[in-house]
Amino acid sequence: MCLVLVVGNPANTNCLIAAKSAPSIPKENFSCLTRLDHNRARSQVAIRCGVPATHVRNVIIWGNHSSTQYPDVHHCLVNMSGSDLACFDVVKDDAWLKGDFITTVQQRGAAVIKARKLSSAMSAAKAICDHMRDIWSGTPEGEFTSMGVFSSGNSYGVPDDLIYSFPVQIKDKTWKIVEGLAINDFSRTKMDATAAELIEERDTAVAFLGV
Repeated sequence: MCLVLVVGNPANTNCLIAAKSAPSIPKENFSCLTRLDHNRARSQVAIRCGVPATHVRNVIIWGNHSSTQYPDVHHCLVNMSGSDLACFDVVKDDAWLKGDFITTVQQRGAAVIKARKLSSAMSAAKAICDHMRDIWSGTPEGEFTSMGVFSSGNSYGVPDDLIYSFPVQIKDKTWKIVEGLAINDFSRTKMDATAAELIEERDTAVAFLGV
């Protein structure tokens, strides 16, 4: 089995072009890294709640690995004293969760480069390890992670033929998009905006490369 993980930016569109250029490899064997963003979102929530990042689960990164990505905590749970509670109920600051939290995750890579004058190489390496470990071992029961995967046939209204980050569960080395999550108007607007960017990237790349 050949599994391809694309990390170099623009990761989603690079992954799409790689898949189109290698038609003998099943499209579901391609993914791009949004686990770094997923980890950053978890950490931001954990810091805000005063708990370890391991106590935060089911954050979602929707869309592109870019500044339009949508870090979503509407389905996130935070373990407080042994009980899983909704993130919004623990944080109790909707303005932060719908504002600075999202911008911080979206712009974290640029902030690290500005501060260090270097990329966040070790954070990316850790995220790659997390991504591959989950593919190999599966996601824990009741948990999902974020991966850029083919959008075709999804139930969330994301246009087909994109590599788009979704919440996924993994079992037997096979990913499956988590179905049935409620999407409110706020989330829909963010998800559509990052999809629009991916469509523009795809169409430009396909026209230029002729794939």
